[in-house]
Amino acid sequence: MAIHKYDVVIVGAGGAGMRAALESGQRARTAVLTKLYPTRSHTGAAQGGMCAALANVEDDNWEWHTFDTIKGGDYLVDQDAAEVMCKEAIDAVLDLEKMGLPFNRTPQGRIDQRRFGGHTRNHGEAAVRRSCYAADRTGHMILQTLYQNCIKQGIEFYDEWYVLDVLLDEGRAVGVVAYELATGEIHTFHAKSIVFATGGFGKVFKTTSNAHTLTGDGMAIAYRAGLPLEDMEFYQFHPTGLAGLGVLLTEGARGEGGILRNAGGERFMERYAPTIKDLAPRDMVARAMVQEVREGRGAGPDKDYVYLDLTHLPAEQVESKLPDITEFSRTYLGVDPITELVPVFPTAHYAMGGVPTDVETRVLANNADVVPGLYAAGEVACVSVHGANRLGTNSLLDINVFGRRAGIAAAEYANEVDHAPLPESPEQRTRDMLENLLTGDGSEQVWQIRKEMQETMDMNAQVYRTETTLKQALTDVEQLKERFRNVSVQDKGSRYNTDLLETVELGFLLDLAEVLVVSALARKESRGGHAREDYQVRDDVNFMRHTMAFAETDADGRDFIRLDYKPVSVTRYEPMERKY
Repeated sequence: MAIHKYDVVIVGAGGAGMRAALESGQRARTAVLTKLYPTRSHTGAAQGGMCAALANVEDDNWEWHTFDTIKGGDYLVDQDAAEVMCKEAIDAVLDLEKMGLPFNRTPQGRIDQRRFGGHTRNHGEAAVRRSCYAADRTGHMILQTLYQNCIKQGIEFYDEWYVLDVLLDEGRAVGVVAYELATGEIHTFHAKSIVFATGGFGKVFKTTSNAHTLTGDGMAIAYRAGLPLEDMEFYQFHPTGLAGLGVLLTEGARGEGGILRNAGGERFMERYAPTIKDLAPRDMVARAMVQEVREGRGAGPDKDYVYLDLTHLPAEQVESKLPDITEFSRTYLGVDPITELVPVFPTAHYAMGGVPTDVETRVLANNADVVPGLYAAGEVACVSVHGANRLGTNSLLDINVFGRRAGIAAAEYANEVDHAPLPESPEQRTRDMLENLLTGDGSEQVWQIRKEMQETMDMNAQVYRTETTLKQALTDVEQLKERFRNVSVQDKGSRYNTDLLETVELGFLLDLAEVLVVSALARKESRGGHAREDYQVRDDVNFMRHTMAFAETDADGRDFIRLDYKPVSVTRYEPMERKY
């Protein structure tokens, strides 16, 4: 077994991981482990923009941005964290500009800004232009810019190395165990600090904007190591996925003036959000779309989608500012958005929950105590700047603000301590897991279990939920976890064994699906991305709190999920009715 020694190890090379690496690499010896080539990370799929109150186009300030973030998150946002993010947003955008990111420009040469859902001026008065963008390829541009700067700085990357375990010694993080895809060898990375930046877990759902690789590895590894997961019931469904496919069409299309219409041509968001209409927060728009379909106003042969209308916009504006989504519409649906209405329906998009952290990105072992040496940033983490529903463009902001903070904090901690001893045979748990999968001769197939998991999650735990549907999803997932014990890996080789790793990833997804459903069953209210048809109102008396889920084992050796709760941090904004 090979052992590699670094001060800081960063797991994941998307926006959060590479932003952390740029800071850590200046201060301490740093390695970045990634299961993908860095520029294939899912940050590259983010389209619409990164928000900051630059006030380049309209009057704006960070306090309005903070209020919008808190209100958009249905008051489950930790307000101290939102203040940090919105204050630091301006410098985060300017940092990227200085690194060379090619933002769209105003005629005066400033960074251009456009409207996005839930972002308003003067505490909800009207929509405001806050999103800084590079056409509809903003995430792609951020990823390329960060990678170029990492290469310039000489950051060490381990590409196509899957981290499968985190090593804790007396509560302190001391390293990770990784599988090298090219050789099948297992390696231990001995570190003073570890940063998880592994992204989300959208592949628990069938219809999703997430890539095949978003399997919640970091969340599941932390959970299996005894650490909690926070607010996992809150999952965002982006309103404008290509109908039947889930491929994302940016909210920037509505920011440029696009309109949602039902089969009768009605601009139906005027009924649901009279003030900002199609630019309401995503959870509200997604529910409105589903409601239109349920009430018989859906379009198409099966009346199961609505339309995104860009036909009233100048063709030059659509082609220049939304080039990717026009190409996606033409390629995948054969629809030209310049002259035709585009069929759309909500698609699983973003996890508001994850590994709990404080504003310094330190991972929490419970409601208050930190895990020394362990940090997390981006979608894998829950610092709770998104609460129950993330506002569009706050994700690219989150990865840059808290990725930067994670890199600084991890390096500073590493420079204060020595390497702690590794546990005896640190790789044994990972080796045993992989050997059991490789030598198993069960009859169950990975693809079949994954398919059934995604179907039950789509059917029973999507935009609308009830106790009946959630219990059905839980029963199904528990049965699939039992069947997973009898799974068979067809490829027994050691080089580029993606069959083996997809099996590992399925195990992660099943764990996370179970946590999501158990947490959702316990939250008997509707808030943000968690809409219970049997509990349709927000209940601040009983549920103005964060869910904390722990993996436990009872006296008989049976696994179960224990739920605990912690209060929401409220600084300035008391909960109020959520009108737009």
